[in-house]
Amino acid sequence: MANTRAFPVGIIFLTWLIAGTLDLFSACLQFVLVTGKSFVNVLLFVASGVFGKEAFSGNPAMVWWGVLFHYTIALGFTLLFFFLYPRIPEMRKIPSVSGLVYGIFVWLVMNLLILPLTNIPKGPFHLVNVLVGMCILMVAIGLPMGLMAGKYYQYKSAS
Repeated sequence: MANTRAFPVGIIFLTWLIAGTLDLFSACLQFVLVTGKSFVNVLLFVASGVFGKEAFSGNPAMVWWGVLFHYTIALGFTLLFFFLYPRIPEMRKIPSVSGLVYGIFVWLVMNLLILPLTNIPKGPFHLVNVLVGMCILMVAIGLPMGLMAGKYYQYKSAS
């Protein structure tokens, strides 16, 4: 049984940076490929969750607010994953699959709970966008979390 008392700060920090960066890079790349516009718009969009239309006013600080908000959200999901992982035995059976499923969970929480509470206007539903968004979160957020937690707790239980 994995130790549920120790909270692995170092591995959480590393996982957070990896997952947050992969997610941000993937979202920016997808946006640039689809629209041909600058990736900066992704960060302004994130900042608009708090600042609304003001995020698009040309203030360069809004880009940094977008980065801060993005990584803060990624940290929250990383902490939640590492809290749940040692407590739910099913998650430890196949860590990579647990991570991929967690990516779907992240998409659902973001799109059904968090985004509706922000200043971001609701866009039209497009199944392709949903699937692409889910895939990005599954691979960029969920998979690294599953793999990193799996390795950490496997090592922890062996020592």
